[in-house]
Amino acid sequence: MSIIHKDIAAIREDYCKYKLDEKDVLSNPIEQFQRWFADARHAEVVEPNAMVLSTVGEDSFPSSRVVLLKDIKPEGFSFFTNYHSKKGEDIAAHNKVSLLFFWPELQRQVRIVGYVEKLTQADSDEYFASRPRGSRIGAIASPQSKVIADRKILETRVEELLAAYGEDGTIERPVFWGGYLVRPVRMEFWQGRSSRLHDRIEYVFQKEEWIIQRLAP
Repeated sequence: MSIIHKDIAAIREDYCKYKLDEKDVLSNPIEQFQRWFADARHAEVVEPNAMVLSTVGEDSFPSSRVVLLKDIKPEGFSFFTNYHSKKGEDIAAHNKVSLLFFWPELQRQVRIVGYVEKLTQADSDEYFASRPRGSRIGAIASPQSKVIADRKILETRVEELLAAYGEDGTIERPVFWGGYLVRPVRMEFWQGRSSRLHDRIEYVFQKEEWIIQRLAP
């Protein structure tokens, strides 16, 4: 083993900030998530809404990337993207996804597994209209996940759109861009503990109710 590998193997941190017990969690995992999300914001976690979205493509290989959570609904978690992107194509092929939040400042992570579906056009229109003008232009200009020759292609397209829309022109949401809702069927709340004996509380949706159970670390 090389010295570099030994250095990597030696990286470790003993977690000892908090604990998590079955009696302390709420009966609904989405409400429990909201409680933890509030903690993350209070702790000034950098981009607490950043989450790893994992999908599976037609080639059966998993694919993961960081996206931003944009809403917490009673029924699940929302994010927005280009429907023609790699993740959009994966979702069209397989409607099962996972989400992962990691908040190192709190030594916590949340794992979510569920079914994904498109949000309504009204929901997508509302969020698109709330985005900064530059972000709206960028969403239209970029053929997300497609191979392009160079960055100049994007910059030229942005310039063309800026000229077309002007400073005050209405920028409507393109049909290839919108939101998704992830409806969870399993959620795990992980709290780091000392000596790697972490607390793991899992919610599983069975027969129209959430079952709460502890997992071994």
